[in-house]
Amino acid sequence: MGLLSLISGWPGRSGYGSATTAEQVSASVDASNLTVIITGGASGIGFETSRVLAARGAHVIIAARNMKAANEAKQIILKQNENDKIDVLELDLSSLKSVKAFSDSFKALNVPLNVLINNAGVMFCPYQLSQDGIEMQFATNHLGHFYLTNLLLDKMKETAAATGIEGRIVNLSSVAHLYTYKEGIRIDKINDKHSYSDKRAYGQSKLANILHANELSRRLKEEGVNITANSVHPGIIMTDLMRHSFWQMRILKLFTYLIWKNVPQGAATTCYVAVHPELKGVSGKYFLDCNEWPASKFATDPELAKNLWDYSNNLVNSLQR
Repeated sequence: MGLLSLISGWPGRSGYGSATTAEQVSASVDASNLTVIITGGASGIGFETSRVLAARGAHVIIAARNMKAANEAKQIILKQNENDKIDVLELDLSSLKSVKAFSDSFKALNVPLNVLINNAGVMFCPYQLSQDGIEMQFATNHLGHFYLTNLLLDKMKETAAATGIEGRIVNLSSVAHLYTYKEGIRIDKINDKHSYSDKRAYGQSKLANILHANELSRRLKEEGVNITANSVHPGIIMTDLMRHSFWQMRILKLFTYLIWKNVPQGAATTCYVAVHPELKGVSGKYFLDCNEWPASKFATDPELAKNLWDYSNNLVNSLQR
């Protein structure tokens, strides 16, 4: 696979490619025995992922900061099929308090959890700190998902053990992980305002998504748990995620329109990794256009992954005191 495949849409080894849609990649999947949480599942590729997996029979939990938008998304899905199983719960990933409240609310539903799709995020935002005092892109894209995953992991382990169905965790990363700070992850300077770059900070957070999935995968394998963890690049899609650089991205799209995807195509790799039987047992990998793809040197550094895990864990613990 390469630029030609991206432009042409020719399929890779999986039989799917950049032109494949979420509906196509999940066409043969019966997800009626699955419960799926999708963060940011009310808009963009998150909404398309919610819609398609619900259509395949999954019980979908839309986790969203904007509850009005989440409830509207639920109604749109139910208009297509009133029998789809959709719930909405509030989640602001930039607030660890909100992440904990979401976890408690989900557990109160007393349902299993088979698939966790860490989809939500912010992109290229000006320097700002989260409610917990952490740089916003790192806080929202990585730390919130790191904490959420840890809070839900026991439920996923229980579900996998009780049902025999493989659990799957999918982190939405980006090819932007290639464009990060020179250290990869600036563990000692996450909040440094003086050297802040909105683009590199985004790349850093997307690199963190891959490293998180890789280290989680290693730990799950070591524990012998029937859960996989992978990361994906959905493709370049014009969504609300780009609101902080809308006109710049419009100009970029004018000159690079051949490599852009629409939303149904953008949700394909997520759905493929989340539910396709072909991926059974596959863990710790990075996917692009529904095919395994090599990530950067930083992204495949096990020591960096471990250091990020330890840093994130210590940071969450310190902020919870």
